[in-house]
Amino acid sequence: MQILVSGLIFGCIYGLAALGLVLIYKTTDIVNFAQGEMAMVTTFVSFVFLSQFGLSYSISFILALLFAALFGTIVHQGIMKRVQSAPHLNQIVVTLGLFMIFNGMAGLIWGHKPTGYPQAIQGDSIKFGSVFITPNEIFVIVLTLVLMLIFFVLFRFTKIGLAMRASAQDIKASQLMGIKVTTIFTATWAVGAILGGVAGMMTAPITFLDTHMMSDVLIMAFAAAVLGGFVSLPGALLGGIIIGIFGNLISYYIAPEMKLVYTFLLIIIVLYIRPQGIFGGTQTVKKV
Repeated sequence: MQILVSGLIFGCIYGLAALGLVLIYKTTDIVNFAQGEMAMVTTFVSFVFLSQFGLSYSISFILALLFAALFGTIVHQGIMKRVQSAPHLNQIVVTLGLFMIFNGMAGLIWGHKPTGYPQAIQGDSIKFGSVFITPNEIFVIVLTLVLMLIFFVLFRFTKIGLAMRASAQDIKASQLMGIKVTTIFTATWAVGAILGGVAGMMTAPITFLDTHMMSDVLIMAFAAAVLGGFVSLPGALLGGIIIGIFGNLISYYIAPEMKLVYTFLLIIIVLYIRPQGIFGGTQTVKKV
């Protein structure tokens, strides 16, 4: 049972990172390979607020998320806006380039030595039956569920969510209907960066803070997004939880080195049975 709960914690972090990926892809039709490095930069910025300015965790957390929103806005307005209508291969190359740039710049500014990072909530483990769980792990689970619920309601029941869905389906028609598509896309990148930043600040206490801290998380987040269908916000979270628990079981019963191999084997099996992913919906073919 302890293995399942520990896997659930990792699954929530994977799910948060996957939510950011899916949100950007669902709205702008771009797969952001730099999502993990943007989250890593945001986490370093939060550490600067904590260590150099001596601010409390909560203040540093909020300021870091504001930075993430600004960071996402700048990335979209300065770079991704210009390749919004470019072929997917060009978009992939650009986001991979951003991945390398952000990683290199972070290394130059903060170095490559791993550093400890504080938990959001300190405290001893609490025992529930045979399971031990810390207050910080409870915080991660609750925060993940709250964020997922907020974005699900935002997409499904609000005008902004409707504008995001319309912009994703047809840019020209959305513009004719008076929707400011560019503003919607920029806001989506900002929100995606915030979700990534939250995932980064939840990851750092577990893996230590360094420039490669999000590499495994990003791979697992991609796997979670694919498993969930890459267009479903609940699917991204559920995919993250499945992969987190599955990976923990593989690490315990087989070997930690085989976690990635078996995770992708699971994805291959699921996609073979259901190519659109668990929450991908019915596949449609456009007639032209």
